[in-house]
Amino acid sequence: MTRVLLVGQIPETVDFSDPALPPGFSAEKINAGIAIGVAKLKEKGWDADICLVSPDETAGAVLEKQLASASYDCVVIGGGLRLPPRSLVLFETVVNAIHKAAPNATIAFNTKPEDTADAAARWLIVV
Repeated sequence: MTRVLLVGQIPETVDFSDPALPPGFSAEKINAGIAIGVAKLKEKGWDADICLVSPDETAGAVLEKQLASASYDCVVIGGGLRLPPRSLVLFETVVNAIHKAAPNATIAFNTKPEDTADAAARWLIVV
């Protein structure tokens, strides 16, 4: 079975005052979007896991531990990790952890949590 991992920042740790983020975002909206994204992955018949990381030095280790727990076909990196310029180091940490711990997984990027399944589908070939 195809297995997808969604990686994002713990919504409650996001600085929503950052002007690089779309206005009106909140932890509640992100959590709701993640639930929709996971449901859409499961509708496609795929296994879906979530790994939410803190924006600190623990992110890489947390993600590597998750990646070691299963074999993922695709890892989708959420927009909150790559859009705000101040998240650049966290984004690099996530990409390098995926490269190290899941070198055979494709990497995809969503634009919002709800389109995670579409992002994964771009890189997965279902047989």
